[in-house]
Amino acid sequence: MALSKELREAVPAAEAVVSTNAGGEVLKIRAGAAFDAMTYLRNRTDEPFNQLMDLTCVDRVATDRIFEVVYQLRSLDTGRRLMVKASVAQDDPRIASVASIWKSANWGEREAYDMFGVCFEGHPDLRRILLYEEFEGHPLRKSYSYLKRQPLVEERDPIANPWPAKDLEPR
Repeated sequence: MALSKELREAVPAAEAVVSTNAGGEVLKIRAGAAFDAMTYLRNRTDEPFNQLMDLTCVDRVATDRIFEVVYQLRSLDTGRRLMVKASVAQDDPRIASVASIWKSANWGEREAYDMFGVCFEGHPDLRRILLYEEFEGHPLRKSYSYLKRQPLVEERDPIANPWPAKDLEPR
């Protein structure tokens, strides 16, 4: 059975469509059903896609006024690879987090949040990962101006010692 048909039967809200791109399979799903669709793909009995190799975002605002969240999956059993794409609206970019399905999604989701402003609902620690907290905007959006100035902040150690010096003294 084709993967799109199988997924549509298991998760009807996903409305999955499969195409090919450079010889690889691409599965497009609805963002509202992303969590259920990814859970199904992870737990398939015959060929589970049990590895999330990459998670990123693509700004398609210039042509389609959307962001695409792109997941690169792999079945460790067969080596089969699958690209899954879910489109989110530019004005309210929200999608369910898959960090509870694949732990490797944690940093990819944080990076997409930081660089594009996509909100991953249910993420355990959704905060900036590359930029400082006071940074305004999302620099990988096509609408972000390269001339934009950022607020000056006091320099601080990014890997500061979390323990006060008194805790380090011998007893």
